[in-house]
Amino acid sequence: MRRLILPTLAAALIGVAAGPAHAGAQKEEALADSVRGALAAAIADNRPVRPTFVSGSEKLGYLKWLGEMSRRLEAKMPNPQTRVELIETVYYEAKRAGLEPSLVLGLVQVESGFRKYAISSADARGLMQVMPFWVRTIGDGDTRKLFHLQSNLRYGCTILRHYLDRENGDLFLALGRYNGSRGRPEYPNAVLGAWKRWQYSEATVTIAGDPDGAAPVATAPSRRSLPPEPPERNPFSPQRLSNPS
Repeated sequence: MRRLILPTLAAALIGVAAGPAHAGAQKEEALADSVRGALAAAIADNRPVRPTFVSGSEKLGYLKWLGEMSRRLEAKMPNPQTRVELIETVYYEAKRAGLEPSLVLGLVQVESGFRKYAISSADARGLMQVMPFWVRTIGDGDTRKLFHLQSNLRYGCTILRHYLDRENGDLFLALGRYNGSRGRPEYPNAVLGAWKRWQYSEATVTIAGDPDGAAPVATAPSRRSLPPEPPERNPFSPQRLSNPS
C-alpha cells in the first residue's frame, strides 16, 4: 500500500498528516479522437454547481441527505463550510456523470482520505487522485487544477464514467482501471466497502441546465463485488444487474 505525501503548505492549511491510502496509478492509453473530444467537452462544461428540484419534498430529501453526509464527515473535516462545499460538489459532479454520490464519497475516502492536496508516489493528485496526464490529454494542461475542489472531482467522475462505459457497466473492472490494478480485487473491494458506509436514501434531483433531467445512474457492479445490502432501499439492487456473474 502506498503512502500519500502532502506538500508542507497544504498540510499546514488543512491541519492533517498524510496517511495510508490506495494511490491512483491509472495507465495512460491512446484514446480515439471521438472519445477524447467527448471527455474534453465534459471537463470544459462550466455549468454551476446547482441542483434544481421538481418538488419541495425532493428539496427536503436533498437537505436531509446533505445534513447526514455532513454529520458523517465531521470527524475528518471539522470546518462546516468546507465540509458542506465538498459534499455539495460531490453530489453535483457525481450526478452529472451518472454516478451515485455515495460511490464517489467512498472512492474519495479510499483514494485520499478526503485530503484535498494529497499526492501519491505515482504522482496522482487531489481528492480523487487523478493522474496529471489526464489534464494534458483532455484538459488545458494546467495540473494545478487537480488541487481545485470542483476540477478534481470533475476529472475523477468523468474518468470513472469513461471506464464504466469501457467495461460495459461493470463497476468492479472499472474501479480496477481507475486504480491501475484491473483484475485484482483489493482496490475495488475497498471502494465498494467504503461505498456501503456512505449509502443513504438520496433525493432525486435534476441538474441545472440538463434538459433530460437527472443524469443516468451507473450500472451496478456484478454480484461478486457488491457489499452486503444495507437495510434501506438500495438503488443498485441485484435485480437491476446487467452483468450478473
